[in-house]
Amino acid sequence: MRDIIITLMVFGSLPFILRNAYIGVLVWSWISYMNPHRLTWGFAFDMPFAQIVAIILFVALFFDKEKKRIPVNGLTGIWLTFLLWMLVTTLCAIYVDVALEQLIKIYKIQIITILTILLINTQQKIDWLIWVIVLSIGFFSVKGGVFTILTGGVSRVWGPPGGFIQENNSLAVATLMIIPLMAYLYRISKNKWVRYGLIVAIILSLVSVIGSQSRGALIAIISVGGFFWLKTKGKFFSGVLIFGLACLGWNLMPESWHQRMETIENYEQDASAMGRINAWQYSINVANARLTGAGLESWSDETFVMYAPNSDDVHSAHSIFFSVLADHGWPGLVMFLLILCLGWQYLNRVMKFTANQSEMAAQNFLARMLQVSLVAYMSGGAFLSLAYFDLPWHLIALAVLLKHLVVDEHCNKQGGLSNDSLPSKKNRA
Repeated sequence: MRDIIITLMVFGSLPFILRNAYIGVLVWSWISYMNPHRLTWGFAFDMPFAQIVAIILFVALFFDKEKKRIPVNGLTGIWLTFLLWMLVTTLCAIYVDVALEQLIKIYKIQIITILTILLINTQQKIDWLIWVIVLSIGFFSVKGGVFTILTGGVSRVWGPPGGFIQENNSLAVATLMIIPLMAYLYRISKNKWVRYGLIVAIILSLVSVIGSQSRGALIAIISVGGFFWLKTKGKFFSGVLIFGLACLGWNLMPESWHQRMETIENYEQDASAMGRINAWQYSINVANARLTGAGLESWSDETFVMYAPNSDDVHSAHSIFFSVLADHGWPGLVMFLLILCLGWQYLNRVMKFTANQSEMAAQNFLARMLQVSLVAYMSGGAFLSLAYFDLPWHLIALAVLLKHLVVDEHCNKQGGLSNDSLPSKKNRA
């Protein structure tokens, strides 16, 4: 029955995609984040639904006569350069064949993400995309929260099979990234039952993060909590609330959870932590020796003999920063960091532009929540291999779109100001 339902939903969406290409981005995002076909047991399990939707999306894009353009700015320029540099590093990779295979997978994600900037070109469409992301990942985080409560936190929470967030650690970080988006949807939703549901989803998602027993997620949740506190106006109330929830979660978790978290302090005695450090040193050595890095999928016995301090301890980087460093060298890491920094800066510009404009309070809040999501990604991703995961790139795309819709278009309407300039206080009044 699940196979039939999922198949009907996907194929039923195709005529709508042909009529409105942006729906293809929404459907593709749903399939990519939730992997609904992997929740079946029959013919739908191995169906290439994402590929089918992508093909129809490109057909719809070809016949769509609506005028579209991608905002040209520093971030999109560096983004495109990074994608071209990835091609160079792949052609120069130690293992070209496997690197090229992985690059094709990455490019498929990147192409749809770029189409997001092209097609999700109104605030309403942005909100719909956020709903799709929240519902797709939230399905697993809410279910994981219920599971944690029912099992007393003894067992770990896992994500959808076959995707980037299948592992407990990855799901925990992705959950922390969507909780701020849930807060934004709560802010803009008018239906009281939807708002109540989002409150429950936020609470259960936080429980799910704790129930993942992820040490990286614990560091990320501390970072997110601290940054969220800095961004709130009622710091005393929010501080008491955050501290109270932290104490409650700490005291309710079982002894097995505490024992796992305590290994953060004694990382020298933890084989997994030392393996990460060995892989990080490997990344630095590779980047120092090769301008283009080792290329994608370079983590092997042979390469660790050449570049790792401990050649017998072969691990992937388990870090967005060190994985990019090993894969694409120092130039690749610099471009990756610039993309994150510029995305952050664009959100700052949106917040400054909308600070005293009540009609843009929702956009101001969205920019703040996107920054919280980026904090979750950068702090949690420092210990996970999620550099090519769809969600952070969608967040960057949303930063580009928000700046373009809120700042650039309004500046252009007010006398042709440049894209990178903000109106004066007098003009904003």
